[in-house]
Amino acid sequence: MKILIIGLGSIAKKHIKAIKEVDANVHLYALRNSAVSENYEDVINVFSVDECPEIDFVIISNPTAFHADAIRKVAHLKKPLFIEKPPFHKLDNAKEVMDIVSENNLKTYTAFNLRFLDCLKYVKKNIQINKVQEVNVYCGSYLPAWRSNSDYKNNYSANADLGGGAHLDLIHELDYVLWIFGQPLEVRSILRSKSKIDIKAVDYANYALIYNDFVVNIILNYYRRDAKRTCEIVFDDATWNVNLLTNSVSNEGNGAVVFESKQTGLDTYKDQMDYFYKTISRNEIPTNSLSESLNTLKIALS
Repeated sequence: MKILIIGLGSIAKKHIKAIKEVDANVHLYALRNSAVSENYEDVINVFSVDECPEIDFVIISNPTAFHADAIRKVAHLKKPLFIEKPPFHKLDNAKEVMDIVSENNLKTYTAFNLRFLDCLKYVKKNIQINKVQEVNVYCGSYLPAWRSNSDYKNNYSANADLGGGAHLDLIHELDYVLWIFGQPLEVRSILRSKSKIDIKAVDYANYALIYNDFVVNIILNYYRRDAKRTCEIVFDDATWNVNLLTNSVSNEGNGAVVFESKQTGLDTYKDQMDYFYKTISRNEIPTNSLSESLNTLKIALS
């Protein structure tokens, strides 16, 4: 395959690693802004879309605030788009971009790789929704420790104008809740920036997704030093603790391990890319299209 990448940061490099594991014969091109841009292993720098040979798909992995411009730039190629999450950082241009996607008949996929995490796949397959009474989702970690070689306040995660904020960086939690439980009847939310890490972007988000028979509570933050990423599902006869960091599901009542996997978080990038490769090779429509992920974004921004 021949692939064009827009945005060659840390997340793009994870996708490149995944691609090479899926396709050893891939040809990679990166659209760069400057002739002094870094060279990256086995990736050919190009400075306009027209410099590429005919490609098979485009990866959009630049900062979230520039996704819309990237889609406009490549839409005329009429190739599938693999779009890093979240699709946008605000909804101002969403309709215009969706019109462009529709007019060019573009296949789109939004890259929520946690849908490929084994413990969440187990929940999706085995959960009995009619027995659920309450769900509590938590994702907290310490933003200053995310990238030890740079000042966290200068990173896009801390910059609301670039698409940063806990509600967008950690939008995975909203996505997998909607994937497993479907669309809620009502959403209530709190978005704040008051913690001691002192950034202008959202550092705390709290959502209540209200369904017919239960409520899903979601808490996201940037300031927890001891990282925690869990989903507690309270049934009428048991409680599951889904630990995304250990890729396991346990029964809170008796401590028994319901499910566990040796798959790592990085493995999900390969599994996701393998899925995308197979989907476009068969000329099928990917799940989690841009349209679907916009519904998730609307809740994140609510």
